[in-house]
Amino acid sequence: MSMERDDQPIINRVEASDLVTLDLAKRWEVPAFIEVDLAGHLWEGWVLREREFREALRLWDAATYGGKHVALFCSSDAILPDWAWMLTTSRLVALGATVQMGTAEEVKNQWIVDQIRHLNPEEFRDAKLVIKGCSGMGGAQALGALVQQLQPVTASMLYGEPCSTVPIWKRPATR
Repeated sequence: MSMERDDQPIINRVEASDLVTLDLAKRWEVPAFIEVDLAGHLWEGWVLREREFREALRLWDAATYGGKHVALFCSSDAILPDWAWMLTTSRLVALGATVQMGTAEEVKNQWIVDQIRHLNPEEFRDAKLVIKGCSGMGGAQALGALVQQLQPVTASMLYGEPCSTVPIWKRPATR
């Protein structure tokens, strides 16, 4: 008894399914962020001197920061006065930069969460949604935001690749 199937067409069951795949990496292009660490401006690693700090900020130029996205943070354990963040942001904005607080990775993750919060949930109404894994987009914050944004409208949510998923949520059957 032969089980040859040479005459049968190969069917991609994933493509033939009604799964909707959401790949965050393909949906948005995350801007590049320049990191500005204020720790380099601390006297003896602990104190920010206003006069010297203002002089250092005056040396910054639009060629370096204009049109750029800046992630502003301090890698030192020193406590910076609030005016330091304000002065730095003011100078960067005057040079044409946009500024967010945090390391480049933290700012990138927050940017992705902000994009998710602006998703139109109706785009995924009653979908069997697969949130593509391994995209490197936003980590736990982004995935948590996706669940909160889309679970109320989807029929089900899975995580991973369409051929190998982990069930996250399924709308209960109604009687």
